[in-house]
Amino acid sequence: MDELAQHTFQPTCRRYATDSTHMDMLRVNTLQELESLPLTNWNIRQPLNSDQRESALNSGGLDLIVVPGLAFSREGARLGRGKGYYDTYLTKCRQLQNIPPVTVGLAFKQQLLDKIPTQEFDFKMDYVLSVE
Repeated sequence: MDELAQHTFQPTCRRYATDSTHMDMLRVNTLQELESLPLTNWNIRQPLNSDQRESALNSGGLDLIVVPGLAFSREGARLGRGKGYYDTYLTKCRQLQNIPPVTVGLAFKQQLLDKIPTQEFDFKMDYVLSVE
């Protein structure tokens, strides 16, 4: 399992201002290292701002991103929490990477809706996986 963790990046939200949507994906070398990261108020393990780590965008980019969501449509629309962290990050990925990462949303059947309202800056998932 540590081999898998050696090529995994942990998302982190770095807020420089209350209206910031900046997020980096930073390298985590082992599962033990991941488990030792401090928890945020949202109960997410995240490196401290002072923790110097390799950024995914500075090391060749990402092949796959599993994107969280409150709900998804079968066509790939995603309902997030409204701050735009992942939409902003995916925009940077597509600007900086020759081949953009594949995006996957994981959903319980209760999270699959016929229609999700979207705006022009919302990214559609390439795939939405569900038991259904």
